[in-house]
Amino acid sequence: MADFRADKPQHSTFSNIFYFLKLMFKISPFLVIGECFWGVLMRLPTRIISVLGVKYVIDVIASGGDKMKIVYAVIVIAIVLAVSEILNAAYRDFFFNAELEKVSKGLSEMLYKKAKNLDLSSYDDPDFYNNFILVINSSGTRVTMVLGLVQRYIGEVVSLITIGSILFAIDPVCLLIILGVVAVFTPVSNKIGRLQAKRQIDNNRYHRKADYFARVFYLQDYCKEVRMNDIKPLLLERYNDAADDVINNQIKYVRKIDFIYFFQESGVQILGFMFLLPLYLGYCVLKAKTLSAGDFVATFNGAFQIASSFSFLTVGVVRQFSESSRLIEKYREFLKRKTNINDGENTADVGEPKTIELKNVSFTYPGNDEPTLKNINMTIRPKEKIALVGYNGAGKTTLTNLLLRLYDVTDGQILIDGEDVRDVTLQSHRDRFSAVFQDFQVFAATLGENVAMDVNVDSERAASALRHSGFSKELKNGLSANLLREFDDDGVMMSGGESQKVAISRAFYKKCPYVILDEPSANLDPVAEYNLNQSMIEAAQDKTVVFISHRLSTTVSADRIYVMENGKIIEQGSHDELMALGGTYAYMFNLQAEKYK
Repeated sequence: MADFRADKPQHSTFSNIFYFLKLMFKISPFLVIGECFWGVLMRLPTRIISVLGVKYVIDVIASGGDKMKIVYAVIVIAIVLAVSEILNAAYRDFFFNAELEKVSKGLSEMLYKKAKNLDLSSYDDPDFYNNFILVINSSGTRVTMVLGLVQRYIGEVVSLITIGSILFAIDPVCLLIILGVVAVFTPVSNKIGRLQAKRQIDNNRYHRKADYFARVFYLQDYCKEVRMNDIKPLLLERYNDAADDVINNQIKYVRKIDFIYFFQESGVQILGFMFLLPLYLGYCVLKAKTLSAGDFVATFNGAFQIASSFSFLTVGVVRQFSESSRLIEKYREFLKRKTNINDGENTADVGEPKTIELKNVSFTYPGNDEPTLKNINMTIRPKEKIALVGYNGAGKTTLTNLLLRLYDVTDGQILIDGEDVRDVTLQSHRDRFSAVFQDFQVFAATLGENVAMDVNVDSERAASALRHSGFSKELKNGLSANLLREFDDDGVMMSGGESQKVAISRAFYKKCPYVILDEPSANLDPVAEYNLNQSMIEAAQDKTVVFISHRLSTTVSADRIYVMENGKIIEQGSHDELMALGGTYAYMFNLQAEKYK
């Protein structure tokens, strides 16, 4: 697996730029080609005019020639500049902006699809997550930056070759002076590129911390806690510390970058344009008399254009391309990041429920030394209702995550109908499960879409699923009602219990043989909880159900109960069997029951 945290690029600068261009070319080849032509069109005409056009006019005046030649030259120059501006404006207004949005959208889709398929273990790695956020957040700006650099690069290359050829024909020594001066200051550009890339990477880490504490003050999830407790000073202090880190980081890098950049630019300007070039041109005009007045101006203008092009193609390219290259390296590593959870060759049967077997299953989270699950053995028969109970941290949610292949087992096997779940494709395996997670989410979409989790909603099935989950809130637009107010001022805001019922309805909506419910009644009142249990038994009678619950009143009707502690199964059996056993389950059940007496 590529090390997503590596600071040192694994590919060359031009390899990374070319890689990013290929990504954009696949989405919009005309935009990439158009930028190359536009880079030439916006630079070359004016630079040729500044050299040959000015030389022509001055030579006509100096030689006492026909003044109408100057008028004709000015007319031609005006026409060339007007046509160039019209073409540039047409390209920008009617083509560039639309295609740029298309490329940004295409790259974002590419990143989101990759993110969707990443293992959950990737999100457990804070360094990876920092770089993941950097890649996602910089996607749009990176497109415009790279396109801008490439179009300028092409324009400067063509300009350098064209003006260089003209200058070489007039006076080759002048060309060599400028190229030599710029080349002397090229090596320090690598340092600027490294500093700029590292500044952005460090900024992303500090901004992420500052953004977290800023979000706490405006997200609804936190508003009650912030108002009812004295945590505001702590949050403000942490936010200010993180914001200060961002400022200090900027100061730390900007001073170094500005100093090096000033050294480069002043060196080229002072050594080249204020000393060597004027000295040589003065000699040619006053002493050797090898240059005419027109040649003098053309040579000086040409030298300035050559210096500008060569400076960008050496100092500028190394500095700016190097910065983009290091960030593009993150794109490459992100898009090529390998997953530990891979497709098998077979397609899973999404029909009737089959026997599920866990054989000697152990699991250790990446980066942990101690296993979370230890040698789990379990057999779940078709259409059984299985309850997982135990104290927090016992490994219940981890076990259901393994069943869903959100993680893969470290040791052992999970078999469905005798086939290892790793031997079937991920999609077909997950298609046979419906899951309601403890940390469920309601999306800014319609009620029907939130139930179906799809843009295509079977209204009858969605209504039935909501009814089975106990959702009874009357909404003006029914299944078409928008939930949340992210994008709709009239969006419906729901209580925690109502939101959970919507999440539970997804399990009833999806046509699949297995259902996993992680704390399905956590936000429900006792009556709603009882009704949910009855609905679940009714709606899922032909399905295998595995549910986690801390309210042991919900486990009474389970066919089999597994009691977990420290990653192990310590008891199993029906409710009556475990109560007769008088062990941990009986103790927990009696403790809860006592509260209701």
